[in-house]
Amino acid sequence: MILSIQNVVKTYGNYRAVDNVSLDIPKGSVFGMLGPNGAGKTSLIRMITTITGPDEGVILLDGEKINNRTPEQIGYMPEERGLYKKMKVGEHLLYLAQLKGLSPAQARKSIDEWLTKFEITDWWSKKIEDLSKGMQQKIQFIATVIHRPKLLILDEPFTGLDPINTTLIKDEIAQLNESGISIIFSTHRMEQVEEMCDHIVLINKGKNVLYGEVEAIKNEYKENLYVVETEGEIPDGIPDKYQVDSRSTNSITFKLDDESQSNELLKAFLQKGARITRFEEILPTFNEIFIRRVAESGMAPVEA
Repeated sequence: MILSIQNVVKTYGNYRAVDNVSLDIPKGSVFGMLGPNGAGKTSLIRMITTITGPDEGVILLDGEKINNRTPEQIGYMPEERGLYKKMKVGEHLLYLAQLKGLSPAQARKSIDEWLTKFEITDWWSKKIEDLSKGMQQKIQFIATVIHRPKLLILDEPFTGLDPINTTLIKDEIAQLNESGISIIFSTHRMEQVEEMCDHIVLINKGKNVLYGEVEAIKNEYKENLYVVETEGEIPDGIPDKYQVDSRSTNSITFKLDDESQSNELLKAFLQKGARITRFEEILPTFNEIFIRRVAESGMAPVEA
């Protein structure tokens, strides 16, 4: 495991921001940390990065209890960006890279590589304050990954980015993960995590309410819903034993008793001469799963 969080508690006054959370993050994974704003995600990240310490519990990075050397092994891109606006891009990146343990020569080499990759080599002498929000976001991302951390933590990394630059950063995240860097992706936008992550934890009111592999969780919460779309109208006479969940002129969704009925359902349509353009199982979204899980726990969600 790249990260192990064991029975961690963090309290501010009478407010328990993190309430006995335990989870393990596999090496090489893209791990989604989901939950509404105010759920406790940022408090947990601040402890992982040693900005604050847990009141109870233990956090291990690559098998070692977190300590004053931990920040050099982590890249953290906070939701609230922290660039010094009066500094020039090159000087700023050099400064931040050396804070993470790189020598001046190593820092310069890495910065040149990233500026070239993003096709922004002419930004070296520009002041941060002269860059657009999206341009600043690129610099913040470079500063986060410049030292090739073991663990990369991204808190709402696409805020303020247009679709083109969002895709650019997504591609870079994927490449970093393929190179062996483990990634925590924190967001309240659950559809983004569905797209990018292989493991997730859902946090609400400081508690771990759901945790595991993305596909396993989706399969656990699936309801055997199958959609059939046809070229032209849905044929009459499909057996009544298939419960209809919803329908339109050329689309119908069935709720089956068991997934084994799906082959029978498809056969029934083909026997009616239907020209099928789509036939697939509908898996629940993580937003739907979150709502169900919170309802099951009897714990109303904090407002997103």
